[in-house]
Amino acid sequence: MTFTSAATLDEALHAVAGGARPVAGGSDLVVGARQGKAPLPEALVAIDRLQELTGIDETSDGVRIGALARHADIEVSPLLTDRYSALADGSALVGSPATRNVGTLGGNVMNGSPAMDTGAPLVVLGAEVELRSPGAARRVAIESLWTGPGKTAAGADELCVAIHLPPPAAGSGSAYVRLEYRRAMEIAVVGAAAHVALAADGTVSECRIALAAVAPTIIRAPLAEQAIVGSSPWLEPLASVAAAASEASRPLSDLR
Repeated sequence: MTFTSAATLDEALHAVAGGARPVAGGSDLVVGARQGKAPLPEALVAIDRLQELTGIDETSDGVRIGALARHADIEVSPLLTDRYSALADGSALVGSPATRNVGTLGGNVMNGSPAMDTGAPLVVLGAEVELRSPGAARRVAIESLWTGPGKTAAGADELCVAIHLPPPAAGSGSAYVRLEYRRAMEIAVVGAAAHVALAADGTVSECRIALAAVAPTIIRAPLAEQAIVGSSPWLEPLASVAAAASEASRPLSDLR
């Protein structure tokens, strides 16, 4: 196995294009190898020193989260807890404090687990993933990125450099919750994220719901979304919303 520590983004991009696997926190990579789920790749390139991939910053079109942003930073970022709380909720549930201090959002996203705690929040928040390769860059809607458990639409020569979130609508909020068997170091049995915007009269004008660990990829629940739009967000309509979300689910065996 060969190991390279990239000093520049350009160096990292060329290493990835040459077949190297990028690694930063390495939490998923190491665990997978130890459990025999996937052997360590023949070539690794460390990207943890690349400042271009860090930061949680407000931009003209929303918020840019560097691929190396750690879950520990995301869960306490005032910018995210105030306006994108579902993502902060999800990052706060990832692994243990030790895991959250090394695990990165980019690594979590590109790992492609249908049970990831940040996936459903990113879907309801309308996130886009910025992918770079030598000489090219593109943004992919997060819903189009995952193609199956552990699989993405990213090219073999592409590196995730950032996640972009659009500005939230006025009068909106979001949250993420999950069902678990333990309080920590657990993978979601099922997770649900919702983003809701209210009209001036207090009724729901927009709703996005996403579910984790109930299908080969993170999925939307369009019938559940339709069930609440136009209603008041109180308990009475929520029973039909929950039923519609349940209908969209196809629980997994052990692909979580």
